[in-house]
Amino acid sequence: MTTFHMDNRAQRVLDLFNLDKGQINISTVNSTTHIVAWHMHKIQTDYFYCLKGSFQVGYLPVDKNSGLVNSRDNIFRYISDKDPTNFIEIPPYTYHGYKALEPGSVMLYYLSEKYNPNDEYNKKPGDFGEDWSIENR
Repeated sequence: MTTFHMDNRAQRVLDLFNLDKGQINISTVNSTTHIVAWHMHKIQTDYFYCLKGSFQVGYLPVDKNSGLVNSRDNIFRYISDKDPTNFIEIPPYTYHGYKALEPGSVMLYYLSEKYNPNDEYNKKPGDFGEDWSIENR
């Protein structure tokens, strides 16, 4: 069932096409200061695609057995509407989150499973010692 959700971080249209398996969502983010992070899934794979603007995406794989983050190197990836072939696949056991780099950025994301709150494991921004700021060049 398609639903609309809005909070101080983003506006979301959830389960856009009401598929039998999986879910397509759209998130519009007007703030460039809010961070939508961190969470991971043990079952679900997410696919992020930027329809408008640009996003900084945090990406931290976790070892299934130990529960420890595999690496803190290159934890950020970037997607934008300037590169229509660029998307990010986020497999299970990968903490992830995002931050819009431009007001009004829009992300389409596909979930391999219907959203299940019992398959979401949360952390707060900064829990991994990461710095979400962007260096001006």
